[in-house]
Amino acid sequence: MSARLEGDRLVLPGIATAHSHAFQRALRGRTQRARGSFWSWRGLMYALAERLDPQTIYDVSRLAYVELAAAGVTAVGEFHYVHHQPDGAPYDDRTELADAVIRAALDAGLRVSLLRVLYHRPGHGRAPEGAQRRFCDADVDLAFADVDALLARYRDEPRVAVGLAPHSVRAVPRRWIEEAARFAAERGVPLHMHVSEQRREIRECLAEHGVRPVALLADAGALSPSFVAVHATHLDDAEVRLLGEARAFACLCRTTERDLGDGLPRTTDLVRAGARLCFGVDSHAVSDPFVEARAAELDERTRLERRALLEAPALLEASGPLGYEAIGLDATGDEVRLDRRAPALVGTVEDTAVDAAIFAANAACVDEVRVAGRVVVEGGVHPDAEPARVAFERAVASLTG
Repeated sequence: MSARLEGDRLVLPGIATAHSHAFQRALRGRTQRARGSFWSWRGLMYALAERLDPQTIYDVSRLAYVELAAAGVTAVGEFHYVHHQPDGAPYDDRTELADAVIRAALDAGLRVSLLRVLYHRPGHGRAPEGAQRRFCDADVDLAFADVDALLARYRDEPRVAVGLAPHSVRAVPRRWIEEAARFAAERGVPLHMHVSEQRREIRECLAEHGVRPVALLADAGALSPSFVAVHATHLDDAEVRLLGEARAFACLCRTTERDLGDGLPRTTDLVRAGARLCFGVDSHAVSDPFVEARAAELDERTRLERRALLEAPALLEASGPLGYEAIGLDATGDEVRLDRRAPALVGTVEDTAVDAAIFAANAACVDEVRVAGRVVVEGGVHPDAEPARVAFERAVASLTG
């Protein structure tokens, strides 16, 4: 399904955001003043993560997901890594926080793929401290058991998928990557990983392993059409070729990558090599899937000083069908209806419908959202927007006060 006109509506297929950290919605507007780098921002994020509990992670995530739904998102891949209590001890129910996030997405009306993160260390030879203790498992088999428990629990819920996500080459040893690749292949679930977001990550990978991150992943057997390289910002020619030959995904999160000063990916090089694109909202610095989609092209124009490298149909496919494939979800019954009378879309005609959807539309154009055939947003309004806002503000006050 592509874009089509129906009276005053511009109808699109369901839109997937393939990479989300929903709890980070609580940071919006609170970290932009901080000078420094990605690493100083990470310290502020850790301070928030250290204070989360099952209720606050639900309340913050619910508002994040309600906002995404109102912006036209129908499915989300949640890269979930806050697993345990503040001292690192598991909850009596080890998946309590994962279940809270899944419930928040379902209550907001979305499909959700819970990408259970593997995290063992903050870096080679370093022990976890502070909030990192909440992320870490002593043994990879404990994490695999959590994934199996989630798969069993949501087996009969078509709006929920479960995947596996080694956090990064910094956060897990090579053996965990190898075992995760085998586990994901055996279960037939997606395998996601932060890849080369920061240059420091590459330096540390070279120091520990003697190769760059994508080469390490290839050697470890992780690359496949089910592998999603999140960010994929700082790649050399060989790494671009490896991702392309594997038909892997590159998940771009341009609003967050801009916010954190990550850099510019080699987007068209990846596509020409055979990699496939999808997009993610990541830190929820902005919640607008149309902004994420067109940023992939507009930032590439900035990098290369040329226009029309990634055309609107390809960007729409990356936002919809490819995004769903990347997170292992079915899109049946999902669609987004935009109001052509909205200022951004006035004058849209059939011949330019896809271009208008990608390069002109914004979240304010969304009129109706359907997930699995059920109307989730009507008249541009999510019915739970106000109660979700009240609960979110209460949660943020307790987390940041």
